[in-house]
Amino acid sequence: MDGPTPVGSPLPAAGPLPADGLLPADAPAVLARFVDWLRWERGRSPATVRAYRADVTALLRHAAGLGVGDVGGLTTAHVRSWLGAGAAAGWSRATTARRAAAARTFTSWAVRQEVLSTDPAARLATPRRSRHLPRVLDEAEARRLCEAAGAAAGSGPVGARDHALVELLYATGARVGEVVGVDVGDVDRERLALRVTGKGDKERVVPLGLPALRAVDRWLAQGRPALAVDGSPPALFLGARGGRLDQRQAREAVARAARAAGLTDVHPHALRHTAATHVLDGGADLRCVQELLGHATLTTTEIYTHVSQARLLAAYHRAHPRA
Repeated sequence: MDGPTPVGSPLPAAGPLPADGLLPADAPAVLARFVDWLRWERGRSPATVRAYRADVTALLRHAAGLGVGDVGGLTTAHVRSWLGAGAAAGWSRATTARRAAAARTFTSWAVRQEVLSTDPAARLATPRRSRHLPRVLDEAEARRLCEAAGAAAGSGPVGARDHALVELLYATGARVGEVVGVDVGDVDRERLALRVTGKGDKERVVPLGLPALRAVDRWLAQGRPALAVDGSPPALFLGARGGRLDQRQAREAVARAARAAGLTDVHPHALRHTAATHVLDGGADLRCVQELLGHATLTTTEIYTHVSQARLLAAYHRAHPRA
């Protein structure tokens, strides 16, 4: 292959991505080291590791198609060309921002590992991720959802499980992956709290309300024993075959409760948004909401102030006689 293209030199027009086998010669070994670093030193989740690997692999394939023979030949021009090709292919702003972040993480690591002599993505300008206000149920809708799930609790073990799941998601604001990862021993009845493991394997303790605890106790007494089998894990929530409930099944459970309540576009993450917004509307400090949700930075939590402001404005325009 030809040598690396100098920064600032014109690059060939970006076409479709090269065939899967076309990579710089040392890319497989470098990628393997990068993945190990993400997994073991940074503690990233398997899903995050897969996403980073896929994005960086796509970048390196693009660079190989432009004549880069080894990873050390990667330049700012190659990274910009890759992002430009993606924009031309219809990537959203969010996708472009995410892939640019993956490129920055990789090139920064590669410089520290002396794979690259300079960081080609350090000063890369990319569009900011657009921030959409999340779907939030009002208090009456949340009550209807929980009541619909509760009405189904007497239909059998699956109904009892679904009720406990919906109540727990709304009570804690936890991610669906965190809730399905909870074990029976993670429920603290004395403190009305639940221990969950979030991103980066970070544990936190989140509060539980009495309705959620009662629903969990009902599930443990009447539902879980009926689904448990020899070899069942210590998971709080079990599937129909006795294994740990997965995220897909949890989303289906929330969807069933939503349909019974006459609601649309309700999913576990909507319950997370709803819990955060209702706690904030009730007067909680933004820092408390950050701890509840397990956000690494307050910036991520600040979107809920916009949600609350939007709800305030909507209520004002409905209620004020001169709005």
